[in-house]
Amino acid sequence: MIARRTIAAAAAGLVLAGVALTGCSGGGGNDGGADGGEATGTLNFYTDKAAWKPDFESLNDTSGGDVDITLKTTGYSDANQYDAFIKQSFRTNKSPGLFTWHTGDSLKQLVDEGLVAETSDIWQKAIDEGWVSEDLAEGYTFDGKQYCVPMNIAYWIMFYNKPIFAENGVEVPTTWDELNEVATTLKDAGVTPYYQTSVLFTFQWFQHLVASTDPELYEGLTTGDVKYTDPEIVDVMNIWLEEHENGWFSDAGSSTDPAVALKQGDFAMINFGTFYAGNLEGAGMSADDYGMFAIPAVNPDLDKTPVAVESGPICVAENSSQKDLGLAYSEWWMSADAQTAWNEAHGDVAFNPQAEVSDPALAELGTEIAGEDYQLYDRFFEAMPTEIVTVAIEQFGAFNANPGDPMPYLEKIQAVADDYWAEQE
Repeated sequence: MIARRTIAAAAAGLVLAGVALTGCSGGGGNDGGADGGEATGTLNFYTDKAAWKPDFESLNDTSGGDVDITLKTTGYSDANQYDAFIKQSFRTNKSPGLFTWHTGDSLKQLVDEGLVAETSDIWQKAIDEGWVSEDLAEGYTFDGKQYCVPMNIAYWIMFYNKPIFAENGVEVPTTWDELNEVATTLKDAGVTPYYQTSVLFTFQWFQHLVASTDPELYEGLTTGDVKYTDPEIVDVMNIWLEEHENGWFSDAGSSTDPAVALKQGDFAMINFGTFYAGNLEGAGMSADDYGMFAIPAVNPDLDKTPVAVESGPICVAENSSQKDLGLAYSEWWMSADAQTAWNEAHGDVAFNPQAEVSDPALAELGTEIAGEDYQLYDRFFEAMPTEIVTVAIEQFGAFNANPGDPMPYLEKIQAVADDYWAEQE
């Protein structure tokens, strides 16, 4: 199975409240330092998910009772400003005791520079307790050691408008052919099948088409062994192009909130992480209005259906005055009690199988995908090197805005990939 790495960071760009940029404040509470005392007190927590601040702080009653640690949360609404702030803080004596980050290449850079605290003991305890799988640890492992802990886990699946499906007599598809039949039926009825955009979230259809055609082909892109201009990738892009020509995608330049657009029937389906259930509820949709399903594999001969997964980390700065406090909270965060409380506050599937998932549909989907019929792979955003991701997102967006011969778009991505992989030799 392809190693799990993830990040929900980009998801914060969907619905974030404005929060003023502020510097780190000093640590509160006992950090469990020189005297070896237990780490308790108020932990300064920084996140690029400003809209989630109430959810994080709602756990304070639980964490205060369990381990006598509470969060003082500062949320940032601009991902780029947040990243710059965190990196700058490492050069001061006010590095955050706890902060959200990104897995993949972004986390590796911090690990290589010795900027984040090791969490190997926390991971070993969590594995021994049955709180996490060893597979999940792979995306947090560098040179045999673990760093950070998972903030959450999300599967990238398909949400759909239930009334639209019912009105047009279509059911949830279980094969690729059935999915295409659904799209054709909806289009013939005047309903746009799929959501798309030209900015940021432009990669998810590409990742599914490639990984569910051949998981090894997708893996090859992560190592440079497969080129974006290889015939197999071009063939995948031509599937995407044909779907564009069929009129199956929404206006890539629309400024309408996609959750609102799904509610009002601008399109029937949207491919997003399971966390997006919260966005749909925020738009006024209930379980009667939307459903979700794992997207069938393009290749019917695969033994397992590939599903993209992301797992955003919470990290502790190595030189933080609150390092011990941050690590103590990280250990508690992995527990079933913590994850049950987090799921109740925020909703989504749970990385801890012992946690209770409040949403019955998410619980059912999580159980299904955790079964033997599915294979997890790292979401494109984390699986590929950052330099390549940046250009690929731009080019996929350009393709969505002006679909045509995919080769010019792929050549631009491969040019950056060639430079990147040459530097690694």
